Amino acid sequence: MKSASQPLALLSCLLLVEVGLGFPTLAHLKPQASDELQTQAVRELLRRLIGARAGDFWLSVNSSVAGKDGLDTYQLASGEGGKVLVTGSTGVAAATGLYSYLKSHCGCHISWSGMQLQLPSPLPAVREVIRVTTPNRFRYYQNVCTASYSFVWWDWDRWEKEIDWMALSGINLPLAFVGQEVIWQRVYLMLGLNKSEIDDYFTGPAFLAWGRMGNIHSWAGPLPVSWHLKQLYLQYRILGRMRSLGMIPVLPAFAGHVPGALLRVFPEMNVTKLGGWAGFDCTYSCSYVLDPEDAMFQVIGALFMKELTREFGTNHIYNADTFNEMCPSSSDPTYLSGISAAIYKSMTAVDPDAIWLLQGWIFVNSPSFWKPTQTRALLHGAPLGKIIVLDLFAETMPVYLQTDSFYGQPFIWCMLHNFGGNHGMFGSVESINRGPFDAMSFPNSTMVGTGLAPEGIEQNDMIYELMNEIGWSRKPVNLSQWISWYTVRRYGSQNAQTLAAWQLLLRSVYNCTIQWKDHNQSPLVHRPSLKMKTNVWYNRSDLFEAWQLLQNASAELSKSKTFLYDLVDVTREVVQQLVALYYLDIKQAYENQSLPDLLTSGGVLVYDLIPEMDALLSSQTQFLLGRWLEEARTVATSEQEASLYEMNARNQLTLWGPMGNILDYANKEFGGLVSDYYGMRWNLFVTSLVECLNTGKPFHQDKFNQLVFQVERGFIYNQKQYPVNPVGDTVQIVKRIFLKYYPQTKKLHKNANNN
Repeated sequence: MKSASQPLALLSCLLLVEVGLGFPTLAHLKPQASDELQTQAVRELLRRLIGARAGDFWLSVNSSVAGKDGLDTYQLASGEGGKVLVTGSTGVAAATGLYSYLKSHCGCHISWSGMQLQLPSPLPAVREVIRVTTPNRFRYYQNVCTASYSFVWWDWDRWEKEIDWMALSGINLPLAFVGQEVIWQRVYLMLGLNKSEIDDYFTGPAFLAWGRMGNIHSWAGPLPVSWHLKQLYLQYRILGRMRSLGMIPVLPAFAGHVPGALLRVFPEMNVTKLGGWAGFDCTYSCSYVLDPEDAMFQVIGALFMKELTREFGTNHIYNADTFNEMCPSSSDPTYLSGISAAIYKSMTAVDPDAIWLLQGWIFVNSPSFWKPTQTRALLHGAPLGKIIVLDLFAETMPVYLQTDSFYGQPFIWCMLHNFGGNHGMFGSVESINRGPFDAMSFPNSTMVGTGLAPEGIEQNDMIYELMNEIGWSRKPVNLSQWISWYTVRRYGSQNAQTLAAWQLLLRSVYNCTIQWKDHNQSPLVHRPSLKMKTNVWYNRSDLFEAWQLLQNASAELSKSKTFLYDLVDVTREVVQQLVALYYLDIKQAYENQSLPDLLTSGGVLVYDLIPEMDALLSSQTQFLLGRWLEEARTVATSEQEASLYEMNARNQLTLWGPMGNILDYANKEFGGLVSDYYGMRWNLFVTSLVECLNTGKPFHQDKFNQLVFQVERGFIYNQKQYPVNPVGDTVQIVKRIFLKYYPQTKKLHKNANNN
């Protein structure tokens, strides 16, 4: 450790010794529901999960079985009449124990893409009492962006399934951000804004995450009254269920951002106007941040906290992010510590037991600003133990290493994994398997938990199941053994070809060992140009071989929903790579001025490969554009609202802003989107290159961008309806693609390596 950090390290060490490897300031973060209420909630979860077979189990919550320092614990045993006894120190612990038994004894699997719950009868006995205690206080879940990329259109039925999944996965510290605009609306009205000013400030539903963090305002709004009411009542149910299962929901707090219209009411307010974010001009960006010394900071913060806790209650932990992807106006440590002190003070003025949960993304995103002095100043604006930092991207760029465990503040080791809800297969299994344990053993570590922090969910099930298990483990797992058992459980069958396929996937797409932030760089889902990225972190031949193995297994496993999902997902990944390889052929043909080669490769890509991919995706519910759009429209109470919500849903996937401000960032490979958005762009690109060769004129990217923008914008407003139910036979579509393109994989792969 560097000598300059010795005093701080000593302070951190003394703190840890004093409290016995824990933070006394966090002891009150625990379930508020009684053991009886949690028992009832987890038994209802069991009935939702397995119906009539629930009678074969006896689930209960008994807080006295908790481990040292109150760590979550579950016990498994066999009881009279062959019943399986599951006891947990909390509802979450009991649910985790239940899923642990279903996995280890029954070979079951539960994930976003499907469940495999073939329970043997009678249930296998637990031969010796099994007792498992988690090594850390918290298993965190969500990213502030997940609320917009994945949850935005959810109703209670979908939320209920997700909360069940959280409990079964051992998650006890989830964000609960739904409905906060209702509270802000009340606060702004009390402060003197009129309704039109408030309507003008809020973003549309698909962009609320960035409105909440002060990145943007106004874009794709306003929010209808019905939206506020529905979200309010949805939040009641979300919080009620989370708390009944023993979770500790994280609510929002005031981070210092204010609407510009507030200056009309309080013209003397001292605010700083931060620059536009991510290509947005001040029409929709340029955040106003209130000076921490201004009296209005505490007035606004306290008003929000009072209204929030009066409406929703509290579990004493709150999230606030002031400088998400925006540098502060000053690097003066006094200013930075003043900001964090003001935020913390506004929380504790209403809730003296408040703990601040801070996303550590700022330190990853802007390392040139957040030097040790600035980082320490921000983190020490509140007493040690009063801020929990989410080391948000720890599987790739852990910050605790450069900050001596965040200069004494507790932190949670998080796997971010996914950006924008992209569908690309990706993972860093070695880092996930090793990283949390390295962090726990780091000198003077202040780690208090593990977490999942994806920007978007419902993809790459395997990575999330592994990370959830790591949160309850005390040492790394044997990955090869783990993936084999995972495969058997997921499909309910021990098939040699699927076992081999997943070993190949484990060592290739799921074994990224470098700092790879933007993993889905496939040309398919990005605006075409002659300078596109096609490199990947793995050997494509491993992916192609895994595809062949899954295709061979499809006759035996065609009745398995989880297998069909994976068959589509792997084929989708293969086709995505084939698009990249055909793109290289197209580029080479253009550069060599070979019109026949350009027409051949371009024709295959535009008229066969992309349409085949669209047909493939359209055969599975989870990959349907129509489902995403229908979910958006279903939230509406009028056609006007439905049109607004659909525009939000389409824009987020594509232009992400009025002018393609964050173009294709939240790309999805949806049936319908591939043909009518990505396919149209590629058609225009190939046509433009052909025209250039025919006329002898060079290709100009700027001119093409102007043309293709009309295609992109046209998709957002074309009002075309897309199927909400799958069409076609997945196995037959995959077989057709395989027969046509598998023979080409070696040639294309070889050509790519030679380029």
